Formats: sequence, C-alpha cells, structure tokens
Amino acid sequence: MPSDVEHTAVQDERMTAFPTLDPELAAAITMLPSVDFADIPSARATFDVLLESFLADLSFDGVNLRELAVPGLGDDPDVTIRFFTPENAVGPLPVLLWIHGGGFAIGTAQSSDPYCVDVIRELGFAVASVEYRLAPETPFPGPLHDCYAALLFIHAHADELGIDPNRIAVGGQSAGGGLAAGTVLKARDEGVVPVAFQLLEIPELDDRLTTTSMTEFVDTPMWHRPNAILSWQYYLGDSYTGPSDPGVSIYAAPSRATDLSGLPPTYLCTMELDPLRDEGIDYALRLLQAGVSVELHSYPGTFHGSALLATAEVSQRGHAEALDSLRRGLRTLASTS
Repeated sequence: MPSDVEHTAVQDERMTAFPTLDPELAAAITMLPSVDFADIPSARATFDVLLESFLADLSFDGVNLRELAVPGLGDDPDVTIRFFTPENAVGPLPVLLWIHGGGFAIGTAQSSDPYCVDVIRELGFAVASVEYRLAPETPFPGPLHDCYAALLFIHAHADELGIDPNRIAVGGQSAGGGLAAGTVLKARDEGVVPVAFQLLEIPELDDRLTTTSMTEFVDTPMWHRPNAILSWQYYLGDSYTGPSDPGVSIYAAPSRATDLSGLPPTYLCTMELDPLRDEGIDYALRLLQAGVSVELHSYPGTFHGSALLATAEVSQRGHAEALDSLRRGLRTLASTS
C-alpha cells in the first residue's frame, strides 16, 4: 500500500494533469490497478485480483442464480449465461441481457455479479449475463456471435425462463457496451428479436480512433489511447489493417454504421476524462438524428472505470440514473403493451 505521502503526491499529480478530476475520485485513485494491454496475461491476472476483492462480500440474498449453456451460432461452442432472477418472482419479468467490459480481451461474466444483483434488487428484473469468448484468442465475430446467440436463446425460451419476450433490454459497459450496440444492430437487421431498450455505458464503439478525446487522452487513469489501439487490434484480428480498413463490420465497430434508424430507445453515458467520451457522444447524437429516443449523460470529473470507486457521489448518481432509465424503458412498455 502507498504511504500517505505517496498517496498525496499521486493525487496532486493527477489533479495537476487533469484539473477537472472529481476530488473524491482523485483521493481514491491509488486504489485502482494499472492495466497494461501490451501484456494480456498480466492484465488478466491484475483483473482477477481486483475481482476477488469486489466479490468477497457479495451477498446473493433474495437472488436466484443459475448457469445456462446455450447453443452457439453455427459451429460455435456453447455460450454460458449467468441467469439471475428475484426469489419468488412472478413472471413474466423484463430482462436485461448484460455484457461485461474489459477491452474485448479481459474480464468475465462473474465480474458483473454485483451489478446484476443490484438490478435484481432495485428493479425486480431478470438479468442474463453473457460469458463471451475473449480476444485475441477469439477475435471478431466470435464474441459478438456469443452475445447474439445468448439474445436468441432468451427470446426463444422466454416462457420457460419466466421472462417477457417483448421486454428485453441489451446493455453493457466499455467493450461490453460496444458488443451490446453491435448485438442490437444485428438484432435490428435480422428481425428475429424485438429489442426494447439498449443501455450503453462508456461504450467502445469506434476502431478509427480519431476523436479529440481519443487523440488527447494518452495517459488517463484505467484506460487510454495506447490500450485502446491494442484492444482493437486484438478484437479485429490478424486481418485487420488499421483504422482505414474498409472491411470492418458495423457489428464490430458500431460507429461505422451509417444507418441508425429503427434502433430501440437508448441510455448512453460517457465520462469526461475518457478516451471513449467523444465516440459515445457522437453515437448518441446520430441516434437522435435517426429518430431514436436517447438519454445521454456525460459525467464531469470522471474517467473510464471510475465507477469502480462506488462510494463517490458521482458514481452513485451515475449508477442510480442508469437503473432508473432501464426501469422506465422497460416498465413503460408494460403499461402500453
């Protein structure tokens, strides 16, 4: 653990480099790990240690959890879903298909257990958390196919799962937000599952890396341009030739989609000191211009992953506002369907 002097020095350095950084976040920033995507085994090990600390005291009181093995697309392997429901639930329930973050290359469905439990307790919804395959071992389209296979399954098996097939939301955070956006685009184009709402938290959407925030934020906490470059290289695989590559699918990089019409109502949030900020805001604006109802939040003084510091006021506000948006997005349908 850093000494008080070291802690204060780091805090002062961060406030000098990023003067708009929220003071509560600056005070706790030394608690967060440094994740280097140049060394994926090390990054995964760092994440595993962090995960242990977050899950150590997690209670599942009032929550039922079971793991489902669902068929992959085509010849793909089965996909595991961690399926959460409230105890003694009376269905059919609205359901959130949730996709964890991790730059496409780290993270697990289990890492989202605290979030899923909160959704159960606060909203009374079901949650299906997807264990998609990770890059670089499985580049696009593998991870996207896993998420889409999970969506097809919960829709097709809604009756036995006790969920409402007309009240399915798809959401995710960071790379999970990008996978969620890609999954919803594919659902729109395939026309099989009527996704009712999408929840995109600090989404990773654009491999071209040309926005102001992506260009300028090269040393921000938790996530920065060097990690983003590697993240996209891992996800898009050996055939990827770079940001000018014309063959990148809109399901991999949703910001490349030119037609955003017909997508469901959307909640999207960004963080002020996040390289992904501008691509998220741009995506929200283009959704609005395409006639999609959008709730957009850009939180001041925050950085990518700062919500891990859950006791900070801005983190609590962001979490509450996202849940409230999801509540309104799916329960409004209940009164009109």
